[in-house]
Amino acid sequence: MSIDPARALPGRDTPMKISGIHGVNGRSLVPPFAEHLREIVLGLGCFWGAERLFWRLPGVHVTAVGYAGGVTPNPTYDETCTGQTGHAEVVRVIFDPAELDLERLLQVFWEAHDPTQGDRQGNDIGSQYRSAIYVTDDDQLAVAKRTRDAYQRALQRAGGGRITTEIAPLEAFYYAEEYHQQYLDKNPGGYCGLRGTGVSCPIG
Repeated sequence: MSIDPARALPGRDTPMKISGIHGVNGRSLVPPFAEHLREIVLGLGCFWGAERLFWRLPGVHVTAVGYAGGVTPNPTYDETCTGQTGHAEVVRVIFDPAELDLERLLQVFWEAHDPTQGDRQGNDIGSQYRSAIYVTDDDQLAVAKRTRDAYQRALQRAGGGRITTEIAPLEAFYYAEEYHQQYLDKNPGGYCGLRGTGVSCPIG
């Protein structure tokens, strides 16, 4: 997201204090990760429901929620919600490419939300709720763009709108506060804003 760094909130040098343990599978959600695992960071609105979607996916090693795509270092949730950090609410997905193909992972991403809404998802309004894919290598960038184009064609055939998803290299991922990590496991009746378009994403 384009935000003037001079007008962004200053943030802090100290990373967020978290337990570092995934509340569902007990794995470490902080690096280092095994060499065969890969990382991608995805934004699809409120990160509570988005994280649950991915931790349930076979082939996903671990997930964490946080902030990415902006300027402010180590922002808080409240700061991110002002729109003055430039960050989106995101899920860091650490996955095993031998068990879960990136195209399949991104198919789930595209179908789980409406990537045509700009700075919102449904009633959640603000730049922090934008659709985003932050990649960690050139191969991921190519797959992200290819699946976007495939989904755009599918949306057009269904009368849908233009995809606004931000696709960019990951510059930094900042962990969200502990109470946000695996939120819907801690709060099973909590809010989940995920709403897809009803259009399936062709892959392969």
